Amino acid sequence: MLGKGRLAMRKYIPSKRHRFGVKFFVMCDVKTGFVQDIIVYTGSTTDIQHYEGLGVSESVVMTMLAPHLSKGHTLYVDNCYCSPTLFQHLLSNSTGACGTVRSNRKGMPAFGCRKMQRGEVEFKENGQQLAVKWHDKRDVHVLSTVHTATMSATGKVDHLMGEREIKPDCVLDYNLNMGVVDKADMINSFVECTRKTTKWYNKIFFHLIDTAALNGHIDHHQLTGEMITEQGIFCSWTYISHANHIQILLT
Repeated sequence: MLGKGRLAMRKYIPSKRHRFGVKFFVMCDVKTGFVQDIIVYTGSTTDIQHYEGLGVSESVVMTMLAPHLSKGHTLYVDNCYCSPTLFQHLLSNSTGACGTVRSNRKGMPAFGCRKMQRGEVEFKENGQQLAVKWHDKRDVHVLSTVHTATMSATGKVDHLMGEREIKPDCVLDYNLNMGVVDKADMINSFVECTRKTTKWYNKIFFHLIDTAALNGHIDHHQLTGEMITEQGIFCSWTYISHANHIQILLT
């Protein structure tokens, strides 16, 4: 959520387009875009349950997933949350997971040091978790408990190599299931209801109103198959500049 006023829980992230703001943890269903849960980051007082052996970001995941564990769901996360330790906790609770991961995460296997060519891939697995190093424009590391060491065609042609594109299955599924929140943010940029204000709590309030409206729109569409236009009651999400997104695939 945008903002540069004085606020103890305001975050500064230089890599973001809007560098100042309030940080949200968001979990949504990747099939429909329905927002399952939101946690506002307030520093050391953030309302999460801390799990032994897990860091703050991993505890956020476990807190948000608590009502959905042991139901056979699959979780998709980015590298802010992904770790072998977290995925093992989820696996012990009958919950699969897949996500990009930092190569230096504790518990990650060591891959070869040689420079890989575009399209090359290396797999490592221990019977429960699959770690992948795949080189596209740069090295991409993926961790999964729901995939095998297989490659599939994307249906596209690599214009540099003149050959059809082939990617690891875990990369294909990750790319397919991680775009829901970004799409919602794009929609919000056209129909957001937030107005300029110096009060941070007003921005959070209107964001929650927008989220409720979006969820209502999604429910209506799922039940009736009809779309509500922006001239109606639909006002969608406001754009959150510092949102960290947890996405869950309900299967």
